[in-house]
Amino acid sequence: MEYGFTTAAYVVAAILFILSLGGLSGQESAKRAIWYGIVGMGLAVVATLFGPGAGNWWLSAIMIAIGGSAGFVIAKRVQMTEMPQLVAAMHSLVGLAAVFVGFNAQIELARVLRQKAENAAAEFEGFAAVLAYKTPAEIAVLKIEVFLGIFIGAITFTGSVVAFGKLAGRVDGKPKKLPGGHALNAGALALSILFGVLYCADAGSPILWLVLITLLAFFIGYHLIMGIGGADMPVVVSMLNSYSGWAAAAIGFTLGNDLLIVVGALVGSSGAILSYIMCKAMNRHFVSVILGGFGGETGPAAEIEGEQIPIDADSVAAALNDADSVVIVPGYGMAVAQAQAAVSELTRKLRAAGKEVRFAIHPVAGRLPGHMNVLLAEAKVPYDIVLEMDEINDDFPSTDVVIVIGSNDIVNPAAQDDPNSPIAGMPVLEVWKAKQVFVSKRGQGTGYSGIENPLFFKENTRMFYGDAKDSINKLLPMVE
Repeated sequence: MEYGFTTAAYVVAAILFILSLGGLSGQESAKRAIWYGIVGMGLAVVATLFGPGAGNWWLSAIMIAIGGSAGFVIAKRVQMTEMPQLVAAMHSLVGLAAVFVGFNAQIELARVLRQKAENAAAEFEGFAAVLAYKTPAEIAVLKIEVFLGIFIGAITFTGSVVAFGKLAGRVDGKPKKLPGGHALNAGALALSILFGVLYCADAGSPILWLVLITLLAFFIGYHLIMGIGGADMPVVVSMLNSYSGWAAAAIGFTLGNDLLIVVGALVGSSGAILSYIMCKAMNRHFVSVILGGFGGETGPAAEIEGEQIPIDADSVAAALNDADSVVIVPGYGMAVAQAQAAVSELTRKLRAAGKEVRFAIHPVAGRLPGHMNVLLAEAKVPYDIVLEMDEINDDFPSTDVVIVIGSNDIVNPAAQDDPNSPIAGMPVLEVWKAKQVFVSKRGQGTGYSGIENPLFFKENTRMFYGDAKDSINKLLPMVE
């Protein structure tokens, strides 16, 4: 396959990826956007496999078959509730790939330089042929690319593994740092840069420096994400998405692959922008979050007085039947219980009875950006009644009933009332201003982030304990 055809295929694939990314911004265009991405990726794979310098087709075919089969099985088995940790796991693979490509590039470079020194007429194929024609200045730039690819990739790998553990509940969601945590991160970064300079300057063993850089970056990724609490995990997911994009871009520069550079830059920049937007929505400092909570220490949280008052399904149903306006606030608890279908049916019945029903979505609801929107779309909830926080917050004082399903931080009044709360200053859904608030919750625990919620103790709040799906299903026959 000629260079011109490969380049044209890459341009078309890049355009499809851009269309895909843009189309994902709306529910109506999302399905079409996914197909743009699928076609673009298929075109990119084919163009790469049969492009100039390609080889080992049988091995490539076997690896694609293994990876494709594993991806198909995982996609079929993973529930929407597990999507956040799946995304984190996928980010870790991108980071690890960047590390492997970086080491392979250095090994190939050393082999080419050695053979050129021994035999001026030596012939090379594939990636080695690209390296053979590089000038000393281009080789210096290549080494910088290798350093950056390995460094960013290693951070992405361990950071994503820790994020996966926290999201899956296998690692404590509370922030944890080693003594002198930020100083350790800064020291590891300084050493990584020093070893990177030594690597680029050809001082000593290049592989040794790369191994040390990798180990230090592994530590930085691990320690950074361990230092971020559960309340910030949605930001962490989008931030790691950005890291994986920049790692992919670095791989693209190393391999001289224009498409990989474009795609990596798209993912990296969009992830960074999304992280910034989410930090604004949570009143977090972007730099503070990406540095593992630097400067986020607070004093003791205010004590909460009162008790949580339970309520049964009959009383909740009676309140819904008497209400004219209802707002439903979904959270990760709805996802865990897989209650979205029951919630959709409840919505249908309430609207059929002439009641105004709307959904209030916080920018960081769930553990993945857009998680609740996807679940509600899956359950065929009309998209025109799904409103963002800024669109609905002023309407709570005139709302008769609010049903909170498995949410904690995004409806926590401590964000406004307690300056020592870990979420102080974070914009929240002001559900407590409604006439009645019912909270569907499994028990009296503090939830994933470990932050107590004064909403549960307010006079107009009642706790509707139990599995969310079972609780909503109990209401369905009683709602008229």
